[in-house]
Amino acid sequence: MAAQIQSIPPGGAAVPGPSHVPFVVTLLNPIVHRLMGAGVPFGPNALLSVRGRKTGQLRTTPVAMVEVGGRRWVQSPFGDVNWVQNLRAAGEGILTMGRRREPVTAIELTPAQTAAFFQDVLGPYIRRIPLGTVLFGSLLGARDILKDPVGAAQHHPVFELHPASRVEATDTSTV
Repeated sequence: MAAQIQSIPPGGAAVPGPSHVPFVVTLLNPIVHRLMGAGVPFGPNALLSVRGRKTGQLRTTPVAMVEVGGRRWVQSPFGDVNWVQNLRAAGEGILTMGRRREPVTAIELTPAQTAAFFQDVLGPYIRRIPLGTVLFGSLLGARDILKDPVGAAQHHPVFELHPASRVEATDTSTV
């Protein structure tokens, strides 16, 4: 990776912008959620559960997790959607992959770090997946992430996920 991606200080996150979730995603999310909840694998996707910033209730949504070199990230191709706002506020969640649940902490990348992530990690990752650029660019409407990483970094938040400490991992009531 050409650019160093490090933790960011509070307040250095992507600029909230308009969010737009394509109709097909709105239609398929409940189905994918149920299948994944039953343990059916769905490629690089995981379920992310985060406490709602207003209600405090646990909210779960399918997200694409990128894992490269032992590091993990989630990013929003749809902008500043609810799960992004909740994760930003909570700073932690529960990642479910198959039957494995893992408490995680999340650190939002700065726009500069996000651009480096798009260019050095996500772009090559997507290009290795058969039909990855078609699915990501056309179906999910995130073409700008691949074509203009610096511009896209202003409106597509990325979080690096880290395992929660052992103390936090035993007590998921706070997540």
